[in-house]
Amino acid sequence: MITTLTIVRYPKFFGWAGFLSMAIFRLPLWLNKEINFWKLMGCGKNGTFDKIPDLQQWAVLTIHNTNQLDDTALPLLINKWWDIWKCEKWTIKMEAIEGHGTWDGKKCFGNLAKHTDYDGPIGILTRATIRLNKLNRFWGNVDHVAKKMLQADGFITSVGIGEIPWIKQATFSIWTDKKTMKNFAYQMKEHASVIQQTRKENWYSEDMFVRFKIIQSIGTLNGISLYPINA
Repeated sequence: MITTLTIVRYPKFFGWAGFLSMAIFRLPLWLNKEINFWKLMGCGKNGTFDKIPDLQQWAVLTIHNTNQLDDTALPLLINKWWDIWKCEKWTIKMEAIEGHGTWDGKKCFGNLAKHTDYDGPIGILTRATIRLNKLNRFWGNVDHVAKKMLQADGFITSVGIGEIPWIKQATFSIWTDKKTMKNFAYQMKEHASVIQQTRKENWYSEDMFVRFKIIQSIGTLNGISLYPINA
């Protein structure tokens, strides 16, 4: 299966069209039999992991039951909508290779191995549904860790995405290799401490962690190629 994550940015003052698209896009995605699973999401301020939504920036994640996708993998209506509003668009295509957890109770990426031998450039998706009584604990800890990640060795880029502001949150990040990602995740004391707290205090009602082999990166955001390859 191939996963695509598309982040689009609407021109200033047209963020309302992005908000409207979250309702309009549901039908063509639901009708597309080539798509096994999909999520329509917003982004944090300036595309980062932030409590404040960025109404100009929106995300679509799709999982396809094929290993071959062209540049028009999403339904035509969706791509036409973005063209009409002259959106800037970045799409990354990936293959899930390792992971655990569920999304809405589903193993949407299939039964993944816990570990593989792959150690090339890697995409990481972490997502969680945060318990309402743990929201203050979560948001009180993640900001410092997110800033540390920007300075970590091997870090390339990241975007903050989510289905429901503050509650259903996710981060997608790209790293040069698995080793540098693990160094950040398990050896940086601030991040390791937060991981321990989430488990001990049961912050999440559901969570997921998936690693991806990156296949292709197309487009830009804010004029920048977030991952400058076109394999």
